Formats: sequence, structure tokens, C-alpha cells
Amino acid sequence: MTPTTATAPEVAPFRPFELIVLRTRRLGPSILRITLGGPGADGFSGGGRDQSLSVLLPRPGQSEALPRPGRSEALAPAGGGGAWHDKWRALPEDERAVPRSYAVRAQRLRADGSTEVDLDFVLHDAGGPGCRWALAAAPGDRLAVLGPTEADNTAVRFRPPADTDWVLIRADETALPAAAAALEWLPAGLPARVWLEVPCTEDRQALNTAAKARISWLVRNEGAACGVETVRAAELPGGTPYAWIAGEASGVRALRHHLVHERGFDRERVMSAAYWRRGLPEEQLRRAEAEPR
Repeated sequence: MTPTTATAPEVAPFRPFELIVLRTRRLGPSILRITLGGPGADGFSGGGRDQSLSVLLPRPGQSEALPRPGRSEALAPAGGGGAWHDKWRALPEDERAVPRSYAVRAQRLRADGSTEVDLDFVLHDAGGPGCRWALAAAPGDRLAVLGPTEADNTAVRFRPPADTDWVLIRADETALPAAAAALEWLPAGLPARVWLEVPCTEDRQALNTAAKARISWLVRNEGAACGVETVRAAELPGGTPYAWIAGEASGVRALRHHLVHERGFDRERVMSAAYWRRGLPEEQLRRAEAEPR
């Protein structure tokens, strides 16, 4: 008999995790941090920086997202393929959990071997599905998420090339968790120019970074100018830059145009992400971003 060598099963880079709310903490009038964990977090492996995942929000009257995902059911981050996804799609639309994308603010491995994941929710006046769920969340509540099983995954997009001399970061409150995590990741001494937009003064946060970062808070209720003009008026460092800009779609698009066409940034070194668009739910934003241009 010819001997055979067993091969390890392929591990999907993303799969469903069923997490439990451990605690909640208000960071400011507009931001609520929810810490998730429990046995269902085993195997979650985020890559830091702007690591994103999809949460599956129960609809009003539901205690959790249904059907409950199996641990071995793979699902792509954009929601394509996989047995769990097929079950979700087969549900009536008014019973399907509502998918929303969030950046992981932090992941911690505790001394007992358990994993904790922090997600920061922006509390909009309009009160979308994420806001409503977050305000009602309490310890013990369950939340299904589609998260990474490997740290080096395609949902991490903050990737400055090795020859980067300095970094530009521009984010509004929806992208603040990703920007804060990216600042923590930057190497010591690397120059960074950072603009962070928040609704009110109390939403500003203490940020940790070893980079040589100059951080400007743009506070809307203080009358701060928050558009592309803020960066256009700035004197930027010399050398080879890398830019990461995220937040409301029209602002992201305008700033990308400025950096590439007015500042002469290499378009391949400008990472831009539309986290939301005024007056447009996330489902429609995803469809709009996917349309050919």
C-alpha cells in the first residue's frame, strides 16, 4: 500500500463567530464602546489597524441573529458563498439579520486565554440599526459577526509600503476606531499628519502612538472647518507619503482627488474607504460602490 500524508483542512480567512456582550462603556456623547467575547470568540484573529468585520444585527423583537451560524461554516467578508449565507438568504427579508460593517478598535488575549473584542458604535441622531442595537445592548446579549481567522486578511487595508517616509490620516467619527488602531500600530518616530473629525468636544479621545504624530481634532460643534480645505491649507512634510482616508463618501472622494491631482500623491499610495454616505443606507452604499464607473 502506498503511504499517504494527511493534509490539514484549509482554514477560511473569515467565518461566523457568535460573541457575547461582556460590557458597555460610553466614550462620549456620540460614541459607545461594546466589548464582546465569550467561548464563541475562540479563533478570532484580527490584524489590527483598520481591521473590519460584519456584524449581523437582530431585528426588533429578535433576541439574536438567526439562523445561528455553525462554527465550520465559511463566509466571505462581503457576504458571498457558504452554507450559513445560504440559510440567511433563504429567510424572509423582514426576518434576516441586518449586516453592518465596523472596524475592530482592539482585540485582547486575556490571561485566562479568552479573547475580547472592542467595537465602537457611533450614536447618530437618526438612529440606524447599529445605533439602536448598541443602545439596547446589555451583558449577556449575543451578536453574530463575520470575522477573520487569520491576522493577515483582506479586510486590513492600512498597509504603508516599506519606503514610506510619512503618513497622512483623515477620518471622521465612524472611522475613528480604525484610525486610532492604525496610530497604535505605526512604528516609533514615523512622522504622521492626522485629522480626526468628531461631532462634539467630549467625543475626543486620548490616543496612544509611538509615531511622531501631529494630531488635529476637528470638532463640528465648535465650528471647525471639516472639509478638504483643512488639508489643502496645510503644509505637508516632504518625502514619500502614504495616505489613509475614511469616512463619509463625498468627503473621502474630494480629499482623494485633492491628494492625487493637486498634491501629486501616487494614487496607489492613497487608500480611501467610504464608510457611509449621507442619506444612503449601507446596503445601497455597497451596491453603489460596486457599480462600474
